[in-house]
Amino acid sequence: MRMHNPPHPGEILRELCLAPLGISVTGAAEALGVSRKTLSAILNGRAGISPEMAIRLAKAFDTSPESWLHHQMQHDLWEAGLRAKDLKVQELVTA
Repeated sequence: MRMHNPPHPGEILRELCLAPLGISVTGAAEALGVSRKTLSAILNGRAGISPEMAIRLAKAFDTSPESWLHHQMQHDLWEAGLRAKDLKVQELVTA
């Protein structure tokens, strides 16, 4: 079952991981081995969590990569669902 309007994983990362630890974007980017620009794009919802980033986050925060990818998938499905009525698709079902 899909969550109602799930948050972008960047919001989860910012609010539940970085803020409680008092880590800056620059410090977190260095710890994750990515650029500040890359991490900032995720935190601001302009980029998603890739499988590689999911592994980096899992190692840094003792979580699973699957949990990060699940958050991303839920967010992406919600966003796509908002545009579903505009999709032109022919049903392909046998009688």
